[in-house]
Amino acid sequence: MSAFEKIKAGLEDALAFAEGDAARGILHVPEEIDVQAIRRSLGMMQSEFAARYGFGLPRLRDWEQGRSRPDSAARAYLIVIHRDHEAVDRALRAA
Repeated sequence: MSAFEKIKAGLEDALAFAEGDAARGILHVPEEIDVQAIRRSLGMMQSEFAARYGFGLPRLRDWEQGRSRPDSAARAYLIVIHRDHEAVDRALRAA
């Protein structure tokens, strides 16, 4: 299974779980996530992070400034980015 397929499967499981399908596995998607810390750990500016990972820049700014928060699918994706951004980059380049 390629890195892209693994990430895709993980995100599909996260979405299914968030929508109430616990049969696909027990996952933990935290209620709170520090988006700014994730972005900074990668040494990226907001515009670069948003463009690379498919987030709208205004939405990213809202998350970082606490005006809104990512939904569970976005939080799951952000966790994957934080834990293995190189795999996410490879998967997105291959798509």
